[in-house]
Amino acid sequence: MRPDTPATPAENAETDRANHVAEAERLERTAAMYPEDAEHLLLQAAAHYELAEARDRATTLYDNLLSAEAPQSPTLIRALKAANLWEYGHEAEARAIITGVRTAAPRDPAPWVIVAESLEAHDELEEAHATFTEALDLLVPDSERESGVPLPKHPLLLGRHRVRRMLGSDHDTWDALADQANRTPVSLDELHDPKRTWALGSENPAELAAEISRLRAELGTYREALSRPFPVAVLHWPSAEYTELLSAYPSLSSEYPSYEAHLTATESSLRELASSGTANLGIVTGTVPSYEAFAASEGSSPEDVSLLPQYATTLAARGRAGAWPPAAGAECWCGSGTAYSACHGADR
Repeated sequence: MRPDTPATPAENAETDRANHVAEAERLERTAAMYPEDAEHLLLQAAAHYELAEARDRATTLYDNLLSAEAPQSPTLIRALKAANLWEYGHEAEARAIITGVRTAAPRDPAPWVIVAESLEAHDELEEAHATFTEALDLLVPDSERESGVPLPKHPLLLGRHRVRRMLGSDHDTWDALADQANRTPVSLDELHDPKRTWALGSENPAELAAEISRLRAELGTYREALSRPFPVAVLHWPSAEYTELLSAYPSLSSEYPSYEAHLTATESSLRELASSGTANLGIVTGTVPSYEAFAASEGSSPEDVSLLPQYATTLAARGRAGAWPPAAGAECWCGSGTAYSACHGADR
């Protein structure tokens, strides 16, 4: 093809697939070099294989992760595997896995969203609705229904609203909470209107303008999500690591005057970020060897306090952040073994 000849849609698609496969293979090589981050990296690789329509290779990765010793997120991996299997003809196996995920009742919203959206994508609207509802009943306590559902659970509310709109169901309490969670200037009833599919075929300028406005609102939401694919994270040192850190680098006592002060500052920083409107917050746990390796990679000394927030961001980008605040009933992030609501979250 001459350089000045535009590529055809088929050629562009083939190039995109090749790029996704290349990126997946790069991530697999990286995972082999960093076994502590292998699961996170291999899940990214599987996603690229799916985008390349190499779905059998994605399934192989999911199977390998599930067969590994003590996978970090087995329910999430099963959910992703089910959604992928259904897309290339393995419906019966996908349905069986989805049933298993629902029976396991995970405390993380992500597996619920994945299996519910897979059901929705294959027109199993009643089952998708039931799945979204089961998840909300399990994961959203009364306190959050009154004070505001946390951002990680918003996809459950929005997905349920979308499915109910397609089913023609009347608004209920969960739908009212979904309206509160909607961050676009367009109402959810408009965004989830089943008739929108053909709206851009209208010759009415007013209808076209309204649909363009809705599409811009949706695009803004997607861009916001893509602009920060990992949480804004605050760094926490467990007690033993804290002691080792200050023994090796006493000058860091200016940043960490005492362990109690460190714990208080960690919680306070997260609350300040939340009150300022920052969403998608998390906590990363530091270790001295990891921090020293990071400092060496930056060509700097571990005593440089400016490295600490960079280290936290790097850990978050590698998938090492835990969500803040912890899920209802979960242990506190500080490692005390006490429920968060009775520990650092006592006065929330």
